[in-house]
Amino acid sequence: MDNSSTNSYANPYTVAAQPVDVRVAFIRKTYAHLAGAIAAFALLEALLMSIPGISNTVFGLLNAIPYSWAIVMVLFMVTSSIADKWARGATTKSTQYLGLSLGIVVWALVMLPMLLIAQSMSGDNTMIMKAGGVTIALFLALTFIAFTTKKDFSFLGGMLKIVGFIAIGLIALNIFFPSAITLGLWFSVAMVVFAAGTILYSTSNIIHHYNTNQYVAAALGLFASVALLFWYVLRIFMNRD
Repeated sequence: MDNSSTNSYANPYTVAAQPVDVRVAFIRKTYAHLAGAIAAFALLEALLMSIPGISNTVFGLLNAIPYSWAIVMVLFMVTSSIADKWARGATTKSTQYLGLSLGIVVWALVMLPMLLIAQSMSGDNTMIMKAGGVTIALFLALTFIAFTTKKDFSFLGGMLKIVGFIAIGLIALNIFFPSAITLGLWFSVAMVVFAAGTILYSTSNIIHHYNTNQYVAAALGLFASVALLFWYVLRIFMNRD
């Protein structure tokens, strides 16, 4: 057993150090909240997309503001950090749920333009549904791997941070210098691999690095990873058409 796994089990406050029934209860709560978050996200997107003239409004705003996607990216990173802080560090459940709710809303707003484009490309929601199905299948497979191997994937944390910063840099370059760099199909494929790594990392953290009262934060971490995976799976579908 590696040192990181040994250290996590040595911590008496982590889920891994608790009796089996406590671990099972924590996992059930985490995935119940994840399912609720995904359902709330899907419902919110459906409501937003059903607003008459929503496409004209959204793209009108994005086109009217210089470097609008750079502003969106910065706001997304700031609000996501706040949501994670509320969900992970708050002592009251109400603040933790507020963090989870904020995370859902932020992802729904950021993803709305791409969903509208995908809907326009296919003429309906077929492409979105296919991407959602692939995302769920990949998530279930990665979850199975994380739980059956019982390996602590926390070693991925440093590498994921480096890759994440590189990806942010490439996206920023694409926003400011679109003619110099194009983020096409292979970038989306690479980001699917990156998202898969974040799912393994987040799933491992459920057992090895969260306390028993942090199931809301654990659900938010998983939700963000699933949303990222869905984003780039959908981009692959869009690039193929």
